[in-house]
Amino acid sequence: MRVTAAVVDKLGGRFHVEELDLDEPGPGEALIRIVASGVCHTDTITRHGDLPMPLPAVLGHEGAGEVVAVGDGVTSVRPGDHVVIGWPSCGTCRNCRDGEPRYCARLGEALCGGGRLLGPQAGQSALRRPDGSPVHSHFFGQSSFSTYALTWADALVVVPADAPLELLGPLGCGIATGAGAVLNTLKPGLGSSLVIYGAGAVGLAAVLAARLSPATTIIAVDRHRSRLELATEFGATHTIDASQADPVAEVHRICDGPADYALECTGVIPVVRQAADSVGMLGTCVLIGGAPAGAEFGLDHLTTLWGKRIVGTLGGSGRSRPLITTLIELYQQGRFPFDRLVRFYDLADLETALEDSHRGEVLKPVLRMKEHS
Repeated sequence: MRVTAAVVDKLGGRFHVEELDLDEPGPGEALIRIVASGVCHTDTITRHGDLPMPLPAVLGHEGAGEVVAVGDGVTSVRPGDHVVIGWPSCGTCRNCRDGEPRYCARLGEALCGGGRLLGPQAGQSALRRPDGSPVHSHFFGQSSFSTYALTWADALVVVPADAPLELLGPLGCGIATGAGAVLNTLKPGLGSSLVIYGAGAVGLAAVLAARLSPATTIIAVDRHRSRLELATEFGATHTIDASQADPVAEVHRICDGPADYALECTGVIPVVRQAADSVGMLGTCVLIGGAPAGAEFGLDHLTTLWGKRIVGTLGGSGRSRPLITTLIELYQQGRFPFDRLVRFYDLADLETALEDSHRGEVLKPVLRMKEHS
């Protein structure tokens, strides 16, 4: 079928909208009419080569929409279902079997192999230009900067029909990453302290989740006053302007010592060290932000030796279905107002959305798709 999609042709290239041909669903697959797709920092770093997605390609990995067709053997979804597209995984490796598909042994291939992960056409792209030349597909199993996407049906999360589909795509990655880092990875204890470095969309989602936890001290660190003000509205008990003060010293002052937990949401290497230095013995620092490929960081050996844990997390950990459905229910209850982070754009305005995000003018850009004949 013919779709309209944003394509990037080369490393560092700009996205441009064009018409492509998309395969019909095969065994185990589902065809999704994309209603909206979030725009994530990962899309930016991928087009610059920090994730090895082959080009030309259609990116986008925070898609939500409606199932329009399914392939043979699919019973988990049916046409008409409203869905958020979760992360793909093989389903058979040890980590998948142990309930951690975010850490699938075939993760690299699943996210940026450029084609299907599974099925009789594994490894093959589902997208072509009208002249027959291939365009790589299945970025994070979906390539949702498009009016339609072909996905592995088992990755889909069916959502309530009354939930606002145009808002839900970021629950597949960015928003779920911040919230899941708190709810799945850290699980803060009674009366604990938590510091979040970076009050962008991921960090603010972590603030919202921390407010739902037993943590009593929630500190947000950023350089943008407007973001720190929003963090306070979302539940941060303290904020630190990193352009005005040493955040590590301020954390120790607020907590009367090191914090119990730190989340590093920026991917900026000097900030990684600040986050790690903010926690003490038996403290945990969680790495969330995406640093450039090949980036390295250093730690003080002795203080790390004294029971400190440095943990990486992907996509909020755990399984897509319980995390996404829980966040939707919390949103509908008014307890997780992530809609306040969103600004909508048309697909053709993807470059504008990326520029606005880079300048800090928008926290979570979301592309709304329009039907094209």
